[in-house]
Amino acid sequence: QVQLVESGGGLVQAGGSLRLSCAASGRTVSIYIMTWFRQAPGKEREFVSALTWSGTSTYYADSVKGRFTISRDNAKNTVYLQMNSLKSEDTAVYYCAARPVVLSKLASEYQYWGQGTQVTVSS
Repeated sequence: QVQLVESGGGLVQAGGSLRLSCAASGRTVSIYIMTWFRQAPGKEREFVSALTWSGTSTYYADSVKGRFTISRDNAKNTVYLQMNSLKSEDTAVYYCAARPVVLSKLASEYQYWGQGTQVTVSS
């Protein structure tokens, strides 16, 4: 089993920045990819960004490319999502997820989930 705990959400003005963290514990050797999803009210959970556990590959949704950066601290088993130039449409609950095989942008294909952290961007 893998446990994921997110932190770092909050309220920020448009144009501001936040950094989300996702700390992994348990059987982390089984993780191949770590992914951030988000879900706004009334909408489906959508892919935001992903990072292979080895750190060699990163992926971004077009909507966040150039504004968000995903990274990893090996020593802390933690993945970060640095979010800059935030927009009101970035408001959502952000979740980190993990799976033992290659990237999928479908939330239904992830076995491990964190509890989510709220990000609210005021305009």
